[in-house]
Amino acid sequence: MYQPSYIKLYENGELHKRRDILYNHIYKCTLCPMKCNANRNVNNGVCGANDKIKISEYVLYPGEEPPITGDTGAGGVFFSNCNMRCVYCQNFLFSQKGNGKERTVDELADIFINIQEVKKAKNLDLITATPYLPFIFDALIIAIEKGFNLPIVWNTSSFENPETLDLLDGVVDIYLPDIRYTSNILGKRYSNVKNYWDYAKKSIKMMYNQIGNIFHTNEEGVLLRGLIIRILVLPNLTNQAKEALKFIKYELSDEIHISLMDQYVPVNEIKKYPKLNRFLYKEEYEEVVQYMGELELNKGWVQHHKLKSFRGEENE
Repeated sequence: MYQPSYIKLYENGELHKRRDILYNHIYKCTLCPMKCNANRNVNNGVCGANDKIKISEYVLYPGEEPPITGDTGAGGVFFSNCNMRCVYCQNFLFSQKGNGKERTVDELADIFINIQEVKKAKNLDLITATPYLPFIFDALIIAIEKGFNLPIVWNTSSFENPETLDLLDGVVDIYLPDIRYTSNILGKRYSNVKNYWDYAKKSIKMMYNQIGNIFHTNEEGVLLRGLIIRILVLPNLTNQAKEALKFIKYELSDEIHISLMDQYVPVNEIKKYPKLNRFLYKEEYEEVVQYMGELELNKGWVQHHKLKSFRGEENE
């Protein structure tokens, strides 16, 4: 019978030790690459989080890749606040404006149990969760004692602190990182963070080192342990998606499962950024799909794009 990797860490006390390490960040937070050093008992961190858990919603979420959603949907927990400020973020109401409801650690543990026992999800999908890691570890310990045993999905922008990822080793069974850009300049322009690609590249390599080429599913095809890298193809930035594919091919492995996404929507503050202020053209997406095939990256998913109009804007 499958057992999530964190159960062993709970049994030998390692999970409790890591929880205590994480709680130190509440007083001087360096959980993410921003390393704002905020005392979150007094002030918000640069991400907007303080010493309270804030969640937008927890749902059976159908929007993940097929082996994560299964026949029920992923057990998605959408945390409020984010250390990135993507100008095109579809979730800006809770990721940037901080909308959501405060929860206690015990309530978060009950949410984990609800996702398993009531919603019957196949996993716990933690979305934009880094600022809340101390509370998540605490809630996980409580939930384990109540019978919780779902695989944990770490759903991330990849803008992660390596020291924090070390603490996730053996806790997370499924990594679901994005590659937004392969340019620090574009990371600053469109997500308002410094050195996005430097951190993302190192973070994804660490995730790969923790998981490797393992892609372990159950008899229903639901993923129990593995790595899926997502690439959102952006208008006028197909070269960024191609560079991301080259990184996966030549610096990681051609066995990695890739989700090549075309669902970009020009929302939030995007009117200020003309190059991104439109939907993705079908020809742009198909160009990246073709390049993925040329690199013989054959594991993963592509989507069926519907928008056909094309005007040859300049690529960055």
